[in-house]
Amino acid sequence: MAKASDPGIEAAVVSRLMWRLMPFLFLLYIVAYLDRINVSFAFLEMREQLHLSDRAYGRAAGMFFAGYFFFQVPSNLALERVGVRRWITGLMVVWGVVSCGMIFVRGPMSFYALRFLLGAAEAGFFPGMMLYLRRWFPAGARARAVAWFMTANPLAGVVGSPISGGLLGLHGGGLAGWQWLFVMEGLPAIVLGASVYWVLTDSPKDAKWLTEDQRGWLIENLQRERQANSGLERDSVWKVLASGRIWLLSLLFFGVPACMYGVTLWLPSVIRGLAGLSYFAVGVVAVIPFLATAVAMVLVGMHSDRSGERRWHTALPAFAGAAGLALAAYSGSTVPVIFGMSVAMMGAESVVGPFWAMATSKMSASGAAAGIAAINSISNLGGYFGPYIIGLVRSANGGFRGGLLAIGATLVVSGGIAVVVGRGTNVAGGSSV
Repeated sequence: MAKASDPGIEAAVVSRLMWRLMPFLFLLYIVAYLDRINVSFAFLEMREQLHLSDRAYGRAAGMFFAGYFFFQVPSNLALERVGVRRWITGLMVVWGVVSCGMIFVRGPMSFYALRFLLGAAEAGFFPGMMLYLRRWFPAGARARAVAWFMTANPLAGVVGSPISGGLLGLHGGGLAGWQWLFVMEGLPAIVLGASVYWVLTDSPKDAKWLTEDQRGWLIENLQRERQANSGLERDSVWKVLASGRIWLLSLLFFGVPACMYGVTLWLPSVIRGLAGLSYFAVGVVAVIPFLATAVAMVLVGMHSDRSGERRWHTALPAFAGAAGLALAAYSGSTVPVIFGMSVAMMGAESVVGPFWAMATSKMSASGAAAGIAAINSISNLGGYFGPYIIGLVRSANGGFRGGLLAIGATLVVSGGIAVVVGRGTNVAGGSSV
């Protein structure tokens, strides 16, 4: 068997994991993220047909995260018992059905209810994926793996924005364009969800696609990391929730979804309001910030792994994102607003890879499921705050400035907490991969 310190076996194993696991996980998350944000394009038509106000839309967009909050910890604990393949299969089929069911929205209350149900159905997906990546990737490659996985967020916008804009022009069969959008973009979740059980492997010991040496090295290395990082020993759910570190990490990450969803769920409305473009043209322009974000978050995640540094790779992008929001807030023309929002998205999403590598570095195996779910559940209330505060301010004065500045303030807090809580979380020597 290869030695644990052998850089050759490490490079081979990580490369194999990247090629075998990441493309499919990446595709799953593209579908998940697209089902969250396609409402931003649907609203362009729903606003007029269903007479929805900006405040009602902001609240409905945020209701996804209310369902997310209440169901995330129990969903992730169920995943721990049932296994990744079975649980993710069920979740994806259910949320695909709910996403298609958005065609039955008739007013604010049905809008709120279906978005809440979609959030409840998706609640276990992201923390389940974080737990899955933690079980497969060694610490020195984890930020890069998370960053590659998370590029599905902006790339879902790159792929989905022009498609969503185009689908708004599809009418027929008794359905409006926004209804066709939900149906056509909800069906892939059902199809892919049904394939999860046969494509994914639950744990490294079952990975027949690794050689015996590779499998042995990976199992031994991950076990040694779990024993070394037992800062939260034998954590019960209540012990995890009572941990001051968990709450600080949750507050840190709050600013990320507040910015991510505050910007992405209002981006089409901002572009159409400033430039007066067609639905399809709005989708094409919206690709720009998503594409820039995909590049930025991969580069930051790779640099964090290579340097072994987590603290400032989390803090500095948060501060940059806040600066981008300030620029967008005080600009009145299309180009600087889109540039500012692009910087904001790049900063917020670049936080994700280093943050999760830092956050999970001191979790024991028994506490990881509850810890990841608790952080993601609590912090994703930022996903409610971001869209809602923009809709609230916009309904009051017709502008975006106050809402963007409020979101920017949360990113400043995030960066400040990262500076404090990130001490002692670096990986010695970085990665040799």
